[in-house]
Amino acid sequence: MIELQNITKTYEDGGQTQALKGVSLSIKKGEFVAVMGPSGSGKSTLMHIIGALDIPTSGTYKLDGEAVQNLDDDRLSDIRNRKIGFVFQAFNILPRMNILKNVALPLAYANDSARIDKATKVLERVGLADQTSKQPNEISGGQKQRVAIARALITNPSIILADEPTGNLDTKTGDEIMHLFQEINDQGNTIVMVTHEHDIAAHAKRVITLRDGLIGEDTTQKPHHHEILSSTHPHGS
Repeated sequence: MIELQNITKTYEDGGQTQALKGVSLSIKKGEFVAVMGPSGSGKSTLMHIIGALDIPTSGTYKLDGEAVQNLDDDRLSDIRNRKIGFVFQAFNILPRMNILKNVALPLAYANDSARIDKATKVLERVGLADQTSKQPNEISGGQKQRVAIARALITNPSIILADEPTGNLDTKTGDEIMHLFQEINDQGNTIVMVTHEHDIAAHAKRVITLRDGLIGEDTTQKPHHHEILSSTHPHGS
């Protein structure tokens, strides 16, 4: 599904900063992958390239066999809308729209007349069936992240990209969100998640560690399921 070959990314910022130095990586349909690494290791750059938000300086990126790095902006936008759902640390919920309208928003531009019905169903899927009419300032941080996940799911994407999805949540709430991601993965969605928290990465089936723009480790593991992890510190942003 996701095939990266010798991906590099260089930014021109007064000098040259090489964020990725030759990353080769395959992610199969249905995997749950955590990407870890210290600040500056290249994990956010990698996520942006996988999400078709940025293009590599060199190398090839194929998504479902299609060479993404050769596509124009319209086609990239189409791929983002159809194949990829994004979940961010800051939730990115519009404060003046209720929960239902926030979740339905990605379908508004597609003129999808069934968008409210679809939004209602996806909110049920994330456990917020009774919160649809509430405003964002009336719900908790964990519920806001569930709204963000519902919004990512509404276009029925095959891939969910999550960038520090528990970074603004306390440990217990973060663990609940990770169990929700596991359920979504069990239902067939591929998940790629950036995190710097080892206890959050423990929920994934595979952990890739980046160091200085290169893959340092790539390991499979048995994920934690249906248990509250012992860590008591809240996740920092």
